[in-house]
This record gives sequence, structure tokens and C-alpha cells, in this order.
Amino acid sequence: MNEGFSMSEYIWVVPTLPLAGFVINALLGRRLSRLGVGLVACGTMGVAFLLSLALLWALFHLPLDARSLSQELYTWIGTANLKVSLGFLLDPLSAVMILVVTGVGFLIHVYSVGYMGEDPDYPRYFAYLNLFAFFMLLLVLADNYLLLFVGWEGVGLCSYLLIGFWFERPAAAAAAQKAFVVNRVGDAGFLVGIFLLFSTFGTVEYAAIFHQAPPLLKLDPVLAPAITLALFLGAIGKSAQLPLYVWLPDAMEGPTPVSALIHAATMVTAGVYMIARSSLLYDLAPFTMKVVAIVGGLTALYAATIALVERDMKQILAYSTISQLGYMFLACGVGAYAQAIFHLTTHAFFKALLFLGAGSVMHALHGETDIWRMGGLRRAMPVTFWTMLIGTAALAGIPGLSGYFSKDAILYQVWTGLDRIPPLWFVGAVTALVTSFYAFRLLFVTFLGSSRLAPDRLHHLHESPRVMTAPLVLLALLALLGGGLALPHILGGRERLIRFLVPSVGPTVVYAPAGGMDRDLLEAVLMGASALLALVGLGGAAGMYLWRPGMPEIFMSRCRDLYRFLSHKYYVDELYQRWVVTPLERLALFMWRGLDVRIVDGAVNGVASLMEAGSRVLRGLQTGLVFNYVLSLLAGVVLLLGYLSWGR
Repeated sequence: MNEGFSMSEYIWVVPTLPLAGFVINALLGRRLSRLGVGLVACGTMGVAFLLSLALLWALFHLPLDARSLSQELYTWIGTANLKVSLGFLLDPLSAVMILVVTGVGFLIHVYSVGYMGEDPDYPRYFAYLNLFAFFMLLLVLADNYLLLFVGWEGVGLCSYLLIGFWFERPAAAAAAQKAFVVNRVGDAGFLVGIFLLFSTFGTVEYAAIFHQAPPLLKLDPVLAPAITLALFLGAIGKSAQLPLYVWLPDAMEGPTPVSALIHAATMVTAGVYMIARSSLLYDLAPFTMKVVAIVGGLTALYAATIALVERDMKQILAYSTISQLGYMFLACGVGAYAQAIFHLTTHAFFKALLFLGAGSVMHALHGETDIWRMGGLRRAMPVTFWTMLIGTAALAGIPGLSGYFSKDAILYQVWTGLDRIPPLWFVGAVTALVTSFYAFRLLFVTFLGSSRLAPDRLHHLHESPRVMTAPLVLLALLALLGGGLALPHILGGRERLIRFLVPSVGPTVVYAPAGGMDRDLLEAVLMGASALLALVGLGGAAGMYLWRPGMPEIFMSRCRDLYRFLSHKYYVDELYQRWVVTPLERLALFMWRGLDVRIVDGAVNGVASLMEAGSRVLRGLQTGLVFNYVLSLLAGVVLLLGYLSWGR
């Protein structure tokens, strides 16, 4: 107990360490060597990870119902009606998140030392990377919604800076702007949610809101859905769900380690974390829960189908992230918040691994990302191949790997929850099948089969340096063994991570299986179904891309319209361009030419013209000749005398 309370004094150090790394590299990076810049950036993240482990250890020494440490540094905003502190909350949920951010983030930092080694803006890159980690840690450690929003906007800013890191490239600059603008839509909803929370509860602090919420929100059937839907709109933008997902695929224009950090450990997981943190509010809004589940399920399937036909390696992984985030929201929508965080954790392992593996391939091929211009890389890049094989199998849900257990935990809760609406389980199951297929399609086309490399790239093909392959090996081990964090009880596990999260998100609602089926039997059947789906997807990909490599061409010729529809990503970008971007551009032009230029500028310029005309008249009277002035005075006197005489 005493150890826990003493450790609470050091919570602030976790986010401060990467912030210090940012300040040092931003101010002094040009004067430091590349080794010095890397040591500062990686060292601060590594120490933050070790401190996060120590804080987790302190939590374990507290009683189960008191696993919470808080620290208030000072009063940030103090008025008669609002008091907001710069305070931190460490509980099981935030402890898991800071371990993911600092642990996976540290490996990405180390990998970046090799990947970005020749970049002229090396210090700026690592300064941005440290700042990104700081804002994410601030977000997950905040003890109130306003401080969470500061971190929320901070990761949005850093995503803009890092996606557009190579801003001299028009595509990168456009992608950064797109990410920034699309997220503003969701953030507007998030702000509305915070305003509603303050107007309802008179505070923005978690503890006070969650204490007052049950009695207050039950009195108003509209208020709880309004608050939670507004907050969910923010999550839709930040975590790239339908319809605000369009920024995330374009974000691949940034450096590949940035993609790994965004997709695995920071920005896109913020929406899932926020809903899990607000689980008590969502439990009071059943309608919102169904909306969250439906949006998550549809997003998961939608993005997975696009990944089926993508050619760009990073784009495939981007749509995969959108799909897996859909799984997490689907879990939140049925009240399985702990299962969502379990999948968030395992997803961080294998998705960081896959992105860094893709970066290793790009490093060897001088930036090439088209999988149909690769092939046969296995022999030249054995470490990258075997680690990506583990990451692919985890993503596909192959039995025994981390992704299998976390995805199955979600599908089980979906089957038994949400008032037993079965279509969403089938949506999740079909998504699992499609995921396995496109994941192994990526692996087979890239690493197996005959080489399709250009001769100049084939000559320079090589494995990445150890500073890049070492993080791949460590992430592969986590992807391989991460399922042990919450093994189901029918396999002898105790679902430790899920139980650990109970004080933060509450216990998962246990639904009785329909038809009186035994729970263990139902879980075994659903686990078997998940395994079968993954293996069928694996077999389908092997049959089409290894055993009968001519099948893709046959499919494209026979299903030309479907293939075109999927390859154009359902024409959503075109619809946005036609119905959103173009009308807004026309409105902006009208406001500029019609209102600003003609009315606002016209009024200002008209006043200026009037003053100019008046000055011309008055200027004519200023001749500089004494005779004219005397004559004017005499004329004035005559007129005055005439007026006075007339008045008599």
C-alpha cells in the first residue's frame, strides 16, 4: 500500500520523459551527432517504459478494489464555476495503455534509428516522434476530459507534422492536410460532448462525473445518448471509422515508422481508449451502444474488403488497421470493453511488426510498396520474412497466436451480447475470413513465388541492419506469445488481462447462451469456428497465389465490375469530392468573391474612395498663394455679413 502511494508521486515523470526528449532534440538536435539524437529519443522512451513497469508493479500491490493511483500537480483552471487540475490517474486501464505506448513506441524509436539514418532532418523527426508519445501519454493518464482533450488534439497535431514530414512532396502535404481537416469534424463532436458533460455535471473530472452519472442520466432518457454520441463522433474521426476513415489510408505518405506508431501505439487507439474510459456513461445509453457496435462491425467488414484488392503494401495494412479498430468498437458496443483493450494490445504487437516489416522491405527496395513488383524476397530477407509470417498469422487469427485469442474473445461476446442480434457476429466472422485471406495474400505475393523485381533492385536486395531487425524479432515474440495475457479458461487460462481491467471498465456482462447450451461448449464451438475461418482464408490465399497463380487474373476478368468497385474503394473518395469537397469549395469561392471582395472589401474600399474624393476637393483649396487665402477670407466675410443682414 505504501509503495503504491509513494509511486504515485512519479506518475508525472512518464509523459515528461519523452517531452524532455522533444525539447532537447528540437533545440539542440542540430548540434548533436546522429548517435546523440537517437540516444536522447530512444533513451527517454526506454526509461519511460521501465518506469511504467514499476508503476504497474505498484498497482499489483494494491487491493483489487483500490487499484488506482492519482496525482494532482496544480490547479490548471480555477474559476467560480469550473476547477480543472493538471492531474494524472493511473489505474489498470491507463497502466496497460502506457505500457503499450512506451513499450511498442520504444521499439519503433529504435527501428527508426536505422530506417531514418540517412534523412537530413533526422533531429526534427525524432523530436516529433517524442512529442507524439508525450501527447498520447498525456491523453491516457489524464484524470479529466479537458486534459484528455489536450492530449487528443496534441496527437492530432503530431500526426499532421509526421504524416507531412516530407512536406516537399505534394502527396505528403495533401495527406497531412486531409488528416487534420477530417479529424476536426470528429473533434467538434467531441467538444460538444465535453460541453454537455460540464453543463450536466458541473465538472469535467472523471471521478465526479462517474459518481453523479447514474442518478442524473437515468432521469433524462435523451441526455445520455446525446453525450455519448457526441463523444463517439470524436472517436469515429480519431480512430478512422465509417464515415471519417478516409484520412488514414492517405496517412501512409509519412515515414513507415510513423505509420507503425500511429496505427499500433498512439493516435488511432485513442478513440477506443476514450470509450473504454467512459464505459459507465455508455452503459447508461443502450441506443448508443448499438450504434457503436453497428458502426464498428460495418467498418471492420468494409475496410477488409478493400484490402482484398489493394496493391500497395502500406495501404493494405492501413485498411487492416481500420478493420481491426472496427472489431474493437464492435466489442465496446456489446459492453466487452476489456476484450476491446485486449485486442488493442495484441493488435499493437502484430500491427507494429507488420508495418516495420513493410518498412524493412521498402528499405531494401528503395521505397517500393507495390507487392506485384516484388516476389521471392524470402531468401534475401529471412529475418523480415519469418517475423512478418508471425505477424501475418497473428493478424489472420491463426490458432495459438495472440490475434486469435483476442479476436475470438470479441466474437464470443458479440455472439452472446447485444440482445442476441446474430447478424453482427456473422459480420465479424466474415471479416475474420477476409482478413486471413488478404493477410496471407500480402505475405505470399511479397515473399514467395517468383521474383518480379526490376534488375537494378534485385542486385541491391539485402536484409535490413540489426537495429531494424532486432525490434522485429521482439515484436514477433510479443505477437506469438501475447495471447497468454488473457487465455480463456477452457484452455486453462484465467483471462488475467481482462480480469485486471475490471476495476477500470467494469466486469463484462455475462449473457446466458441461447438454447440452454453450456457456456464452455459454446465457447469451444466458437473458438473452433474462428480457427476454421482463419485456416480457410489461409488455404484460399495459398490456392490463389501459390498453387494456381493465374487465378487472380481469372477473377479480375470474370468479376471485372466488382474488382473495379473494390479497387476504387467503393468510390467513397469520389463521393466526398463531389458532395462535400466541391460544394465547400464553391461556397468558399462565393464567400470570397461575392461577400468578401464585393461587400466587405467594397465597403472598405468605398469609404477609402469617398475620403479620397473629399480630399481632392479640399486639396483644391490649398493653393499656397496668400492672395487666394485673402480672397477666400473676404468672400467668407461678405457671405457672413449678407447672412446677418438677411436675418434682420
